[in-house]
Amino acid sequence: MPVSRGTVPAGLKGFDTMMRTFMRERSIGGAQLAVARKGKILMVRSYGTYTTGADGKQQAVVEPTSLFRIASLSKHVTAAAIMRLVQEGRLSLSAPVTTLLGLSASADARLKQVTVLRLMQHLGGWDLGVSKDPLWIDHAIASSLGVALPIGHAQIMRYMTARRLDFTPGSKMVYSNYGYLLLGRIIEKVSGMSYESYVKQKLFAPVRITRMRIGKSLKSQAAPTEVDYHSRYTAKSVVDASGAVVPYPYGGFNLPNYDSTGGWLASAVDVVKFDMIFDKAGPVLNGTSINRLLAVPETGTTSSGSWYGGGWWVRKSGSGFNTWHSGSIPGTFSFAGRTSAGVSYCAIFNRREEEGTPDFDVIDPLLYDAAAAVTTWPTADLTSKFF
Repeated sequence: MPVSRGTVPAGLKGFDTMMRTFMRERSIGGAQLAVARKGKILMVRSYGTYTTGADGKQQAVVEPTSLFRIASLSKHVTAAAIMRLVQEGRLSLSAPVTTLLGLSASADARLKQVTVLRLMQHLGGWDLGVSKDPLWIDHAIASSLGVALPIGHAQIMRYMTARRLDFTPGSKMVYSNYGYLLLGRIIEKVSGMSYESYVKQKLFAPVRITRMRIGKSLKSQAAPTEVDYHSRYTAKSVVDASGAVVPYPYGGFNLPNYDSTGGWLASAVDVVKFDMIFDKAGPVLNGTSINRLLAVPETGTTSSGSWYGGGWWVRKSGSGFNTWHSGSIPGTFSFAGRTSAGVSYCAIFNRREEEGTPDFDVIDPLLYDAAAAVTTWPTADLTSKFF
């Protein structure tokens, strides 16, 4: 059994048992879980160990406040930042990305139809089933533009703006990392600050979150207390022009380029604390902003009754909503959910599903069922211990 930190309150042992089984079945070395209900943080638990030090030979225990890459859980952070700018009267959801970022529509006039709202709801016109995700083709972009690695946001945008869209904006929903990369650049352009600085100042500071930050690509650049990441795969480095083959989580992709689409580091307890801003009006978002962020898009709902709001999948449940999202990059898998009963949770792992491993997405129903099985919720609030 992995070493663990943090207590398991009476009544919540089902969460702990589920996490241990999930990790054992998938040979996961490090993980965290945080559970909250109706504004109170009730359980914060960490599992396993990780390697640290320049030679990677020292062992450290995963603590409840250790940092993990959270991948696409970053998207509802970005969506909240967009809504904060709208709330401040500095941005309109109907504003076209071409105007905001000065992008040419000469390659495809339909680019003028890509609005801020359509970017948030993945309606922008990019289809991963047709064209490759530009966040994963650094070598091809560098070669196409005749520039050296590493490439940055500007080069990715230059490459994509010169290509035709895959579908008419607003006609269907297809998940797009590039759309959220553009939202990050809009936040910078409108605020006059770096994306990271704006989020820290306007979103995190009001709710006393201080640990979260944008991650770096290499293990030598790891933040203090950041865990290590595991993958069986290697890749050709994209963070320099050496052509070296590297462990996929360390240089196989350029994490700072993912900032607004998947670049944040956090502890599970940080995510749960941040996600409380969507529960009700508060110091970050007012009620109107929350409702607009979770609203049904112009394309309507899926056959299962769900839809993609701003950085969250959403489904009506009784008089409220269930919202959820997962994150996955080589070496990381994360999941966060909020139920209409007021329960929220986040689980993060330092390994993701790869060929031959059991399914990781089942963490969604496992967490939901663990919450549904609780008969008596604890009342002790752990918030002051972590914030």
